[in-house]
Amino acid sequence: MLFWRVKPLDKILETAGKKALTRQLGAFQLTMLGIGAVIGTGIFVLTAEAGQKAGPAMMIAFIIAAVVCALAALAYAELASMVPVAGSAYTYTYGVLGEALAWIVGWALVLEYAVAAGAVSVGWSGYMNGLLMHTDLFGLVEKGSLALPRALRTGPFDGGAFNVLACMIALVVTWLLLIGTSKSAKVNAVLVSIKVAALMAFIAISLPAVQSANFEPFFPTGWGSPMGGIGVLGAAASIFFAYVGFDAVSTASEETRNPNRNIPIGLIGSLLICSIFYLLVGYGAVGAAGSTPLFGADGKALSPGTPEMAAACALVSNADALVCSKEPLAHVMRMIGFGGVGNMIGLAAALALPSVVLMMVYGQTRIFFTMSRDGLLPEVLSRVHPKYHTPHVITIITGVFVALFGAMFPVGILADISNSGTLFAFIMVSIGVMILRKQQPNRHRPFRTPLVWVVCPLAVAGCLLLFFNLSLYTIGLFFIWAAIGLVVYRLYGYRHSDLARGITTAEGGEVLPPEPPFHEGPQA
Repeated sequence: MLFWRVKPLDKILETAGKKALTRQLGAFQLTMLGIGAVIGTGIFVLTAEAGQKAGPAMMIAFIIAAVVCALAALAYAELASMVPVAGSAYTYTYGVLGEALAWIVGWALVLEYAVAAGAVSVGWSGYMNGLLMHTDLFGLVEKGSLALPRALRTGPFDGGAFNVLACMIALVVTWLLLIGTSKSAKVNAVLVSIKVAALMAFIAISLPAVQSANFEPFFPTGWGSPMGGIGVLGAAASIFFAYVGFDAVSTASEETRNPNRNIPIGLIGSLLICSIFYLLVGYGAVGAAGSTPLFGADGKALSPGTPEMAAACALVSNADALVCSKEPLAHVMRMIGFGGVGNMIGLAAALALPSVVLMMVYGQTRIFFTMSRDGLLPEVLSRVHPKYHTPHVITIITGVFVALFGAMFPVGILADISNSGTLFAFIMVSIGVMILRKQQPNRHRPFRTPLVWVVCPLAVAGCLLLFFNLSLYTIGLFFIWAAIGLVVYRLYGYRHSDLARGITTAEGGEVLPPEPPFHEGPQA
């Protein structure tokens, strides 16, 4: 049975032992929190992929992805307010839909966190490699003399052999997490400001260079088809990655004044502002440099992150194509004669993106730590280092896999795989909200999803729409990963979980320090 071994919400809250927080956030603070958590990474690294999938119509993809995010976030916020503990969608599912589905969600969240960390590592590598190729270090070296060999710039699926910089940044971040590095809200605010400043500079310079001819044809690949991964809907399924982090607002309901009023304002407001930012960046990139997709001999658009796409981009005739760039925003600046600004944008990405990798790996360790505490994973994974007080075993394992993901796979494939796990988790959360409304209508809810019987079904439908417009390859990988997870659960978690052993009260044990109150990316 799927809906069995439901972990009582009271036990979840007892295990967390979380103290009440002061309600101090208003609508404005929530909106700013959401903008800081969302804006930046996706638009830096996925503009080229979106252009290849949808051409100029990628701007419509931004809107579709934002609407689905808004619906999912409103559903997410209700459960987040009821169960304000570490573990994210995994914990919520355990308390509503039962252990088996909770395991699948937790297993899928590996895709949201660890694979996403790999995607950002590859994005960072793209900008760092571009910086090394185009900088002369203020006249100290010849331009291009610092560039790595082509084989070491990208992985084997993207025309190279081993993405050494992506691997390196993931291992450095893992080491920082092992020794207990965490970032303050002030540091995060500075890093977000760097990204916003870079995007504003890009918008200010690119908009005057826009040429209407670059928007024709507007729909070169159409709307797309189920499991095709191409077209406007395929681009929206990828662009969804650019909005992950909106749950920062959803999980802040316990600290919010009048949450039923301010949470929706914060969610919609931050997503609206981020969408406007993204649309302006997309408009500037397409209008200034063009984003005509590359097509194969059969007349179909090539899929980003494939050997065929890499071969097409290797042709001299496509050397300057936006859809082939690993540093799209810096590339556009160089194309329109602002090479210095392009280098500054590359530097901004090089400074800010590692912090996102850090928080995503950090989030993954918290998910696994929680699952291990619940008995679904071996106890060794929740062991905490005696000196640094960090979950060192799972941090090392996660970091090594993130480094390998970054070294071997292109950013577009990693982002899509990450999205498959995220979309599945949001589907489960939306279903959980509706089930709890029926099963426990009188339970205290600091935030109640408005029009729940409209919003939640639409959230499920929207997530399913994006999920099935990922490529067949990505969807296949998701189900293979889920099947592996079910085997692991049957061999270990099914017999060793707390509920299987009849443990119904909170146990002692190590407790991780609280998550930093403000950061970009998904909240753990």
